[in-house]
Amino acid sequence: MCNPLTPDAYRTIHAGNDDPGASGRKQEFPPAPEPLPVPVMDNHTHLDYPDGKAPVALKAALDAAAAVGVQGAVQVGCDLESSRFTVQAVEQDERLLGAVALHPNDAPRYAARGELEDALGEIERLAKHPRIRAIGETGLDFFRTKGEGLAHQKYSFRRHIDIAKRLDLTLQIHDRDAHSEVVQVLREEGAPERVVFHCFSGDEELAKICNSEGWWMSFAGTLTFKNASNLRAALAVADPGLVLVETDAPFLTPHPYRGRPNASYVVPYTVRAMAELTNMDLGRLCAGITENTVRAYGSWAA
Repeated sequence: MCNPLTPDAYRTIHAGNDDPGASGRKQEFPPAPEPLPVPVMDNHTHLDYPDGKAPVALKAALDAAAAVGVQGAVQVGCDLESSRFTVQAVEQDERLLGAVALHPNDAPRYAARGELEDALGEIERLAKHPRIRAIGETGLDFFRTKGEGLAHQKYSFRRHIDIAKRLDLTLQIHDRDAHSEVVQVLREEGAPERVVFHCFSGDEELAKICNSEGWWMSFAGTLTFKNASNLRAALAVADPGLVLVETDAPFLTPHPYRGRPNASYVVPYTVRAMAELTNMDLGRLCAGITENTVRAYGSWAA
């Protein structure tokens, strides 16, 4: 039987997480899963995002992850503030690598203030830190951005692709309701050598495109949602050498804890679901995910 995190550990990771708040949403963390037989990495998390009344305590979050076989993570920036935090975070703990970018939904806001070019310039400067290994998350989001903002979003995406190529960094894609357009832009611009579809949201068709292009598909807790048959179909055809795992914490907590706060220590729930869906030995799957993650981002020890 899995042992839950202690109340002290919960409070250390997120102060105030046991307060359901006005919405009535359960804010207690899920119980700690059984440790994985082979360690993996969470290749997309947001340690600076509060999910309660206080931000994550970085060391405590990574200690909780390590205790269940999640030996490292990629901290991801979405705007200038979170990208600056990312650079600070990777300097504080060697279990972290980083990604910096302007999120597709934030790019139009910078453009509206006349600050997009300066912001892109700072992203490029931040990306030169040796432990920043990716430009992300960037891409297209047709769910939240509409109208004239889409032009700024597409321009920003193309600029991020250029930065990733010139700095030889991995590109982390945010793709929401924009599969064909994301693929089109990548092909028009010429994709970087390493591309990761963060929180893969496509279907079997997009998975086959990723297989042919050599693009990694990163599966999150959404894979376990009842309405995610498209993701399960995609995983079934995905090249095992292109499969990664992530939390997108504090969002997208896997079933049966959907709606609760997420954190890197929750990764094993998703990995075990992946093993069950693919009929793959859990240890073999974990070893493959780790190898793929290092290929995508480089060594955490470097």
